[in-house]
Amino acid sequence: MRSRFSLACCALFALLLSACGSGDAPPASWHPYTSQGAYSAALSPDSRFAITGSIRHGGSLWDTRNHERLYDWNHQPGDYTSIVASAFSPEGRFAATASNQDLVLWKLDDGQPVWFWSAPAEILALQLAPAGDFALLGLGNHQAVYFDIKNGGLRQTLQHPARVRSVALSADARLALTGADDYRARLWDLGSGELLQTLEFANSLDTVALSPDGERAFSAATLDQAHIWDTATGRILHTLSGNERLLKRRISYLSARFSDDGQQLLTGTASGMVQLWNVATGTELRRWRVHKRAIYGPTSTGVLAVSFGRAGNYYAIGSNGVLNILR
Repeated sequence: MRSRFSLACCALFALLLSACGSGDAPPASWHPYTSQGAYSAALSPDSRFAITGSIRHGGSLWDTRNHERLYDWNHQPGDYTSIVASAFSPEGRFAATASNQDLVLWKLDDGQPVWFWSAPAEILALQLAPAGDFALLGLGNHQAVYFDIKNGGLRQTLQHPARVRSVALSADARLALTGADDYRARLWDLGSGELLQTLEFANSLDTVALSPDGERAFSAATLDQAHIWDTATGRILHTLSGNERLLKRRISYLSARFSDDGQQLLTGTASGMVQLWNVATGTELRRWRVHKRAIYGPTSTGVLAVSFGRAGNYYAIGSNGVLNILR
């Protein structure tokens, strides 16, 4: 009896393991954008451009069609800046890069800086409003600030009880979503500074995202649950991980983006997995595994940025500095 039970358990365990790894498609193509990995990365809304915060040569803007480095975006001449966060404006005319202590707004058409600012505290996260007029910053001093990046001055200060590690904006910049080290995601009205919704987790928040219309939100905590939820009511619509009865999936999501119509969600994990989700049903539509530079050894690659492209293509940048084109 014990032998049969053991065999049954082994078979079940093997089945679960195979199910976890099945269907992981490789990238259709991959292109190295850094030589020694990246601290951070961002993709433009149409996946036309990419920003990498390289370990070796600082910030760069890339053309993802020709895989050409267009500009070196370092904050001081002759110095390689450690870019911890970057973002594109929704219409794709501006981009911003941030080190821990300073912030630069850039023009995409000629790669020139618009303005340089010193931050009041350690910068942990960054998002840009339309036309690059404002930047939402997640800071280490327990604040998220909505900052006039062209003229200077704070439009709104959102106070938290812990460090703010992740931020997101709706397309009209009316709503802000923040994720902090106190295990909570918070939805804010940026006009009034009013706290609209709070969602509690069991660990620090890694990633938050808002659909362009602001009606849906995604929030995920380190090795904990990941939720798609309704911003009007705060009701959880779907749990993407951490809610399994038999075998708990402890997944850390490092990146997420909703499609322009809000019907799909693209996510990237710390273990190198990219997933496409149906927002209405919470079902997984596709799954890929990003390229690893080495087949063997400790080569886990986190997915720092994801984006929707044209003609059924999807894009992802790994912490190894490789751009992946997924189909």
